Amino acid sequence: MVQAYRADTENAGTGPQGPGPRLRALRHRLATDPGIWRRGILLALCAILLTLMMIFHAEIPNTIGNTGSLIETFLPWFGLLVPLLFLLGLVRRSAAALIAVLLPAVVWLNLFGGLLFADKSGTGGDLTVATHNVNAGNPDPAGTAQQVAGSGADVVALQELPGGKVAAYEEALAARYPHHSVQGTVGLWSKYPLTDSRPVDIKLGWTRAMRATVSTPQGSIAVYVAHLPSVRVKLHAGFTANQRDKSADALGEAIADERLDRVALLGDLNGTMNDRSLNAVTAQMRSTQGAAGDGFGFSWPASFPMARIDQIMVRGVEPLSSWTLPATDSDHLPIAARIAL
Repeated sequence: MVQAYRADTENAGTGPQGPGPRLRALRHRLATDPGIWRRGILLALCAILLTLMMIFHAEIPNTIGNTGSLIETFLPWFGLLVPLLFLLGLVRRSAAALIAVLLPAVVWLNLFGGLLFADKSGTGGDLTVATHNVNAGNPDPAGTAQQVAGSGADVVALQELPGGKVAAYEEALAARYPHHSVQGTVGLWSKYPLTDSRPVDIKLGWTRAMRATVSTPQGSIAVYVAHLPSVRVKLHAGFTANQRDKSADALGEAIADERLDRVALLGDLNGTMNDRSLNAVTAQMRSTQGAAGDGFGFSWPASFPMARIDQIMVRGVEPLSSWTLPATDSDHLPIAARIAL
């Protein structure tokens, strides 16, 4: 009987432990681990460098391959490095790394948390505008045009219109939009009368930008449509964007000279609002997505959007909502916004 009692007691003492003792044991190991502050120093330095890069991204020079603009184009995606560094810090059991990773997390939330977690969209408004780079190789121009028109937009801007397909877009949009103007490879369709339609010189040698006055029941607004030159990422040359930058400067000058107080810019700018090379435009206009959008509003590439290079910007009016539209047969997503005049 005595032996049986001892056996039962010993077996009970070696049974599973509750979470309390386990946590105390873990805290004890961490408190008595002499390397917890020495391990992971490299991870901590990486977290600090990531923090500095996000804070001072505007100071990163563009002299070598437009590195600064390339980083700014995809700046929101650097937030993915934060959970990666955190997991590596856990694996290394490094207190230094886990504390350091809080720095880029706070900075990223300060830069982009408002876009990701706050829906700033409102209701009402006087004018809905939409813009879409339809892609010159689009196999279904009529279907793409009808999809964009189905958004209910009062004004539609299209870019990358090949000469041989303009008639297809015009025919598809004629019923909804009695007024339109095509200048070079960009066009504007409107439910309201258009006047003073003309090309805008963005220093390319051919027309990829235009301006028109839209006469709405609430008054006139100058609408610019632009398709800035494409940029490329090359191993030997970096982020090649010199022609895009020159065209952005020229477009900024044209908008600065605009006499009407109400102005809207619709188009594919091949750059994000963070890219300092577009300052000539972005410094004088508001992004509808930034002011009244829900989320980042990425528009390119349509198959897996990574950046918002298609823009709706305004001056002298109030953005109320901004959103992306369903994919078409283009490699860009169409975008739309509602504004109060």
